[in-house]
Amino acid sequence: MSINATLIAQMIVFLILVWFTMKFVWPPIVKALDERAQKVAEGLSAADKAKAELALTQRRVEEQLAAARDDASRRLADAERLAQSMVEEAKARAATEAAKIVAAARAEAEQEAAKAREALREDVAALAVKGAEQILRREINASVHAELLGRLKTEL
Repeated sequence: MSINATLIAQMIVFLILVWFTMKFVWPPIVKALDERAQKVAEGLSAADKAKAELALTQRRVEEQLAAARDDASRRLADAERLAQSMVEEAKARAATEAAKIVAAARAEAEQEAAKAREALREDVAALAVKGAEQILRREINASVHAELLGRLKTEL
């Protein structure tokens, strides 16, 4: 009987221990486990939010980089167009200046040619007078011959 009484006493002590554990020990353990599970869930949620924010931030950075690249390429194209227009403008000014210089040189050459023709006419007239003077040493009338030489000069 002592085995049975011991067994019953052990069962009663065990039941008291189970009741005590269920009443006082188990609720704080369950509460701690629930809090831990909630913290883990919050951590996972925060990690998901951080991943989403990181992806959004990466997209924004990529968009900003693309916008910066577009802006840089646009500015580069504008600079190239400006440089090209400046080159074209400089070429046009140079062509205009060259045309002015050529026109001035032509005008000067024409003046020099006219002067040379005039000098040549005078030389030819003088030679003609000398030749005529030598031929006609006896009959020289300066006023009549000057008129003749003037017409000859204009014809030349």
